Amino acid sequence: MRVLVTGGTGFIGMHTCHALLAAGHTLRLYVRNRDKARALFGGRVRSVVVGDITDRGAMKKALRGCDAAIHLAAMVSTGKEDAARVHDTNVAAAENVLGQAAEAGCSRIIHVSSITAIYNPKAKKLDHDSPPGTAQHNAYGKSKVACEKFARGLQDAGAPLHITYPASVIGPDSPNLTEPHQGIIANLYGVGLNMPSGNQYVDVRDVAEAHRRLLTRRLRPGRYPLGGHYVSWKDLYATLERLTGRDMLMLPVPGATMRLLGRTLDALKPMVETGTPINREAMQYATRWVKLDNSRAERDLRLKFRPVEESLVETIRWLERENYITRGQAGLLSRHQT
Repeated sequence: MRVLVTGGTGFIGMHTCHALLAAGHTLRLYVRNRDKARALFGGRVRSVVVGDITDRGAMKKALRGCDAAIHLAAMVSTGKEDAARVHDTNVAAAENVLGQAAEAGCSRIIHVSSITAIYNPKAKKLDHDSPPGTAQHNAYGKSKVACEKFARGLQDAGAPLHITYPASVIGPDSPNLTEPHQGIIANLYGVGLNMPSGNQYVDVRDVAEAHRRLLTRRLRPGRYPLGGHYVSWKDLYATLERLTGRDMLMLPVPGATMRLLGRTLDALKPMVETGTPINREAMQYATRWVKLDNSRAERDLRLKFRPVEESLVETIRWLERENYITRGQAGLLSRHQT
């Protein structure tokens, strides 16, 4: 297939593109930075279109001759000054890319969403039948819910559109440091916050493989949570201790305390750059995680998620290789170990 990809220079996007190229597909990237795309893919991607993701005319031209489209691009910012732009950009982009891909007759369309789009702290689980989420506190979350409703409207109208919901995506070889990567780095300082609940980690290569399979399998339009593996915070720290050979101090902290800290740090951001992954939204998920059910992806796509230990090992080794963490933080996983 000839596949148009937005957001192909991000973490999930880059791995998805590599998986599609390895499978023999031809890609057309719609990006903001041509040099970054060339640096990541070299001559393997010959068609690179530079443009605004909300530009309808440019998108219509980019979709010409394409059999499929994958939409990953989104604006992410927690700054209050960016709130309106984040919401308007993400919603307009989804309407532009997904809507025009359907109008252009693409036989496969994939909207890469996030847990935010279906998150409800009162739900017992999140699966393919979960309604749109209840995000109320930030523009990004509200935009993902609005995009979700639009994408589902296209599905109801008969568009060949699939939606995926990756959990916390980890793994090696990222063009930039992501929030889950920052969380792993924070955990490797040696002090763990033993909060209620836990997290779900999914390997970026498994997410990319899910997208590859969605392009080629004959499936009705569907929704696919990609949760990977749930790990309680206590078990995560125990796993990091075992993998790195380091002792970690685990401090029990009430969930309410961490949520209050997240709100406080958000309020301080206009005045002080805290440099921490702790914020209101992150602490909501960290202390009130609702498990994503992988069963539909496992059944329809025959997808088997690699063990979380394997993903953590390769993530930590990559973080050290790129000098995001020290040899001491990597411990037994350091490339300097014999």
